[in-house]
Amino acid sequence: MGTPVLDLRGVSKQYPGHLAVENLNLALLPGEFFSLLGPSGCGKTTTLRMVAGFEQPSTGEIYLRGQRLDHLPPYHRNVSTVFQNYALFPHLTVQQNIEFGLRRHGLQTGKQVTDVLELVQLTGKESRLPAQISGGERQRVALARSLVLSPDVLLLDEPLSALDPNLRKQVRAELKTLQRRVGITFLFVTHDREEALSVSDRIALLSQGRLEQLGTPQDLYLRPRTRSVASFLGPVNWIGDIGVRPEAVRLSAQASDNSRLVTVEQIEFLGSAVHVHTRLENGDKILAEIPRLDSSHVPGDRVFVSWSPGDELRFP
Repeated sequence: MGTPVLDLRGVSKQYPGHLAVENLNLALLPGEFFSLLGPSGCGKTTTLRMVAGFEQPSTGEIYLRGQRLDHLPPYHRNVSTVFQNYALFPHLTVQQNIEFGLRRHGLQTGKQVTDVLELVQLTGKESRLPAQISGGERQRVALARSLVLSPDVLLLDEPLSALDPNLRKQVRAELKTLQRRVGITFLFVTHDREEALSVSDRIALLSQGRLEQLGTPQDLYLRPRTRSVASFLGPVNWIGDIGVRPEAVRLSAQASDNSRLVTVEQIEFLGSAVHVHTRLENGDKILAEIPRLDSSHVPGDRVFVSWSPGDELRFP
């Protein structure tokens, strides 16, 4: 596993009448894209703010490269934050915004600024104001302003939420590529499961301030430990004591050993895929997600559904 670059040991945060984070233990590795995922109010942003120094833990300790930092002010921690609204200075140019942190720390500006402009593909737009560039470009300026400081960990608080859905997909792919190029550990906060699954090396799924499950995207999606984890990460058909994801459900006109007879109730065309809503004879509903080219069903059809035993999600 290697030596953690960021280590949270038994970290809790208690507000009056509310325990926001409870006994959280996390170890982030060098060069890792690590995501904190969960619904609003689960404690993910509070955790990020404690690492940044904007909040103090009620209990527990935080270490950066083996040195305890939870007692240090934000400006003495070698971490940098990209905020949800980017927090760019509207009266400063792209280059001046990027240079701001260096100047505040009394550091020289020059080649590193040129290099980071090239890295985030903003060369040629140095003299523009934030209002004169796109939302995706403003996000890159915020990234560049943090990266130019060479932090040990880059903290990203819902950095894609201000972008429209199509641009979000493009920028998250760019973000993953950028992280691989710079080799800096990213701590990424998001409530968007698709976002976390697509970019993360590992994900910590939080619920009500507690760690529900930690693992790779594949671990969490294919081997969730609880029903709540399974449901948060995507649709699940609950059939008795097992769960089956819609993409694992097969439709057939012919019965097989483990198939079940259903009635097609509704068809949803989603472009590359089709959602087929069906109902068992006992009234239970089963959703199947099938490729668009395989879809020839209509409401009222009687078909058989089946799935592989290895696709079943089982819980105590």
